[in-house]
Amino acid sequence: MASNVTLIATAAMGIEAFVAREVKDLGYEDVKVENGRVLFEAPVSAIPRANLWLRTADRVRLLVGRFNAYSFDELFESTKALPWEQFITEDGEFPVIGKSVKSKLYSVPDCQSIVKKAIVERLKQKYGVASILKETGAFYRVEVAIHKDEVLLTIDTSGSGLHKRGYRVGQGEAPLKETLAAALVQTTNWKPDQPFVDPFCGSGTIPIEAALIGQNIAPGFNREFASENWNFIQDSYWDEAFQEAEDCANYEQPLDITGSDISHEMVEIAKTNAMEAGLGDLVKWKQMQVKDFNPRKNNGYLLGNPPYGERMGDREEVENMYRDLGVRMRDYPSWSVYILTSNEKFEKLYGREATKKRKLFNGFIKTDYYQFFGKKQ
Repeated sequence: MASNVTLIATAAMGIEAFVAREVKDLGYEDVKVENGRVLFEAPVSAIPRANLWLRTADRVRLLVGRFNAYSFDELFESTKALPWEQFITEDGEFPVIGKSVKSKLYSVPDCQSIVKKAIVERLKQKYGVASILKETGAFYRVEVAIHKDEVLLTIDTSGSGLHKRGYRVGQGEAPLKETLAAALVQTTNWKPDQPFVDPFCGSGTIPIEAALIGQNIAPGFNREFASENWNFIQDSYWDEAFQEAEDCANYEQPLDITGSDISHEMVEIAKTNAMEAGLGDLVKWKQMQVKDFNPRKNNGYLLGNPPYGERMGDREEVENMYRDLGVRMRDYPSWSVYILTSNEKFEKLYGREATKKRKLFNGFIKTDYYQFFGKKQ
């Protein structure tokens, strides 16, 4: 088994830089950013650490091979030439999923079938198995991803996507992914000793992610990962990674985080989710309209993902909410305001031009992230 592996942290469009920074913060320097992913060379022990700590990545994949293929024969032979036995045990279960974009090999079911056959042939040869492989052991989800004839063969180390932290018991109609919420918090200059408010908290994702960041709690502390049962990752690596997460958490850090929403039902769901995340009463929750927002401290941060008003019946109500927010925040010039919305009239309705703006995707919805920097007092 090689001492180092190549890992791919996949990411939503627009937040690759956040993932790259998190990877570097874990101490891995050999980092390369590509569209929708961050590649890095690291020891095998990085698999547990990356899964536990990456707040903004969608999942962590192990790269087995990368090559060009223009025919099914090339795909089969190049796949079979890879050292699958270093990762997959003789009894390993390994379904193959796939995707193909702008490539000669465009039939995804055929590509999946050929990759599966090639891996089976390789493993039978290496393990000296004459009959069929049992596939009753640990689970390894293989992906064949082909883009412009370049093949990427990976094994998913995460299992469920990393946005599934394990705390979301309830959610609203259009929940914000935890990974995107963490990225939004990381764009701000907020420090744990400063006030932080989300006046459109919904099921509480942004305040909960802010609290996890504020106390340096690993986002994966409350869940399981597919690779926990893999033979080539020593149990001690997982033990050390979980111990590191426990040692690095600063549970004594006081926080001033508030989540509010116009819906009493959503506030109750947010409270339940926060309890499930192990935060207890660390975050304050309120039922409140945005026009009633009245902070008692200076130099705070307001971050929200308000309704976008895309349905005709909601548009007027949402636009009035944006106006109310703009009017309210004029009284608090030391506060910085960060709003994610697809509503292109937001600045006009808010009554002020953003200090900075960046394009992000909330799921498949193209949004703008408006940033209004406060004048610190």
